Amino acid sequence: MSLKAGIVGLPNVGKSTLFNAITKAGALAANYPFATIEPNVGVVTVPDKRLDFLKELYVPKKVVPTTFEFTDIAGLVKGASTGEGLGNKFLSHIREVDAIVEVVRCFEDSEITHVEGKIDPIRDMEIINTELILADLEIVESRISKIEKKATTTKEKEALLELNALNRCKEALLKGEPLRRLDFNKDELAVLAGFNFITMKKIIYAANVNEEDAIAGTNDYIKQVEEYANKEGSKVIIMCAKLEEELSGYADEERKAFMEDLGLNASGLDQLIKATYDLLGLKTFLTAGPDECRAWTFKNGMSAPQCAGIIHTDFQKGFIKAEVMSYSDLEALGSEKAVQEAGKLRLEGKDYVMQDGDICYFRFNVTK
Repeated sequence: MSLKAGIVGLPNVGKSTLFNAITKAGALAANYPFATIEPNVGVVTVPDKRLDFLKELYVPKKVVPTTFEFTDIAGLVKGASTGEGLGNKFLSHIREVDAIVEVVRCFEDSEITHVEGKIDPIRDMEIINTELILADLEIVESRISKIEKKATTTKEKEALLELNALNRCKEALLKGEPLRRLDFNKDELAVLAGFNFITMKKIIYAANVNEEDAIAGTNDYIKQVEEYANKEGSKVIIMCAKLEEELSGYADEERKAFMEDLGLNASGLDQLIKATYDLLGLKTFLTAGPDECRAWTFKNGMSAPQCAGIIHTDFQKGFIKAEVMSYSDLEALGSEKAVQEAGKLRLEGKDYVMQDGDICYFRFNVTK
């Protein structure tokens, strides 16, 4: 599954530095607005210790982790929704992602300019969120003006449903409320899906701090961000983008030792990747054998045939059964044979809902 998260924020808050750390791609990180004009795209692996265990057990020819795509979108400024700072172009990039990571500057540094003159995370968050709201409002109002007369005149069920859903959106947006805070029913979600509203996307706030505060885990700015995020049920990840970029240059063992010296249990990046993965309701199933051990991303609630289709469409079309064992059973018992002897290797049919950590072998038959 191709999944994308977009990194947004005001200019010079640490977006590109964070992107560099995530992807090790060396994106331009400069101390002036709009250093990023075209979005940088990089693929990051989702940390999963289960693959390390499978690698030792099966000694496969290759190991393939599941991945996540991060897009570094150029810095937004006040007025972006009306075209300020090439805003409309940047906003179009945000519409293409599945989730948003909003980087918020929570550190003081006189050598790094701030586009608004001083550090104020709540103001910064409100600037970004207001521009995203205004961008959605423009689309909502434009669509309402096109369908309102038809819907009210013809009373067509689908047209009325769309109009009512859009009016709900308009009412919320005019109050400065992002659409993700609204509870839409299944029919409303279906008619709104094609608009790809930015404020309907789920969001994580990445509080970018200095090294000392990353180790301490808090500062006064972070507390403000957390209070703001709690109001809409969003998560905050605390990280020092500069430190994460430095850590990304080390080999695994060196990075682990350096983090231990700093007193960090997990890197901010690992936390961000996992939080973004969880935010979208994503899980992982695994396939394992001497040729390949691989992690596959699926959405929570998907059936065994749907997950089989992630590997290959023929697997879903000709699905017969799935041989399934849980990773926890394999780890505890030490081998496939032991899992089978313990009666924990299962045959699951078309109605089986895949669970995180399931290790699967799909039986299928496609007749031509």
